[in-house]
Amino acid sequence: MGAGVRFNLFQRMMLRWRDLHPYNPVHVVRVPAALEPERLRACIAEHLEALGLTGLSVDSTRWRFSYEGGPATVELAVAAAGCDAPAELSRTIEREFNRPFPPGQRENPFRFVAIDEGDAFQLVLGYDHFVASGDSIARLLSGVACAYLGAGERPVPMERHSPSYRNLFLRHPLWVMRSILGLVRMVATARRAHRVRFAQVEDGHNAFTYLRLGPPRNFALLATSKAWGVTVNELLMAGLLQALSPLAAQRRLERRRNELAIASILNMRPDFGPDALDALSPLLAAFRVAHEVPEGIGLRALALDVHNETARVKCGHLYLQSIMALGLSALLWPWLSASRRHGLYAKHFPAWAGISSLNLNTIWARTACAGTARLDYLRAVPTGPLCPLVFAVTSAHDVLHIGIAYRTAAFSRADVDQVAAAFMHCIGDLPVEPSA
Repeated sequence: MGAGVRFNLFQRMMLRWRDLHPYNPVHVVRVPAALEPERLRACIAEHLEALGLTGLSVDSTRWRFSYEGGPATVELAVAAAGCDAPAELSRTIEREFNRPFPPGQRENPFRFVAIDEGDAFQLVLGYDHFVASGDSIARLLSGVACAYLGAGERPVPMERHSPSYRNLFLRHPLWVMRSILGLVRMVATARRAHRVRFAQVEDGHNAFTYLRLGPPRNFALLATSKAWGVTVNELLMAGLLQALSPLAAQRRLERRRNELAIASILNMRPDFGPDALDALSPLLAAFRVAHEVPEGIGLRALALDVHNETARVKCGHLYLQSIMALGLSALLWPWLSASRRHGLYAKHFPAWAGISSLNLNTIWARTACAGTARLDYLRAVPTGPLCPLVFAVTSAHDVLHIGIAYRTAAFSRADVDQVAAAFMHCIGDLPVEPSA
């Protein structure tokens, strides 16, 4: 391997996390056409080669990587949907969450499964998260689906360099100063947050379930967020706080740790400048919102509180604090046991859940692929060590898909079903025309 490209800070932490447990997000696109495995394999190979995503070489000792080209190695499995297609899809996603990619100098970080439904099929892509962010993978998988439908164009190669967070800090010194000055507040908030209890903190196994908001409910969500003056993501965060509150009822008996905290995953591409807009690498940050969620608080009041906190964070670019925290954890990592690595974030920066949002309509609008009008799309993001429950929210046309990943060492299936039902009660039953 030559000099290669340096991994950015977030990628290096992802590589450390996958040593604890696989860290594999999963994307699913439904292709409305009969499955022909060899034709599908050819479409996948063509896209990987055209995008320059073959021959990945990783030097984990020097934190460098390169794509050296050559023919694509396509790992494609085929399964039958059977009599219960949603259950087969859920089982496939869960397997991909927990099946490691073999590490080594030469790696294939993409794994495909086609679930045959007769007149259509689900194309599942599990990938090693350090190679790409969700929006990049959505471009790849949507392109493969469009090509299979005969409606695609030859893909444009992605930028495979990895923009540096260090350069970002140098470009925006005032943002960094504000974030440093706000660290005391962040630590104080973490000390007030109620912690999740794990049956065994070293158990990183992820399970999966799914929610869907069809057009009427999705339109009501959009109308409510507009009427209340909050973003959709803030409204979803408020709904998740309300849904989680009964599971964390023990916090009301505690003198200090009596707040419930959740995180929002943020795509930082715009902060890196125009050169990063088409970069393959993940450029992520996160911020936490903590709230007491008192009994009887309404969804609107809670959403406005979440809005005020997220506005403060975004205005001051305080999400950079999460990158500083990752840098600190990287310094501590070599000195920690495996058990302490698993529990590091849960202990010092507790969050019960996280939300990762992606609007496919925006991504599809940038392409010339007419085939996207026929696609449906779902994402699932694993929990990792940051938080034990993740809602991956994906807007595709007029539907909102919510893939839910959870660590079974923290939540039972009954717990997650309870949270999902409460969340749907909050978010799924909004009035179509909310009062202002």
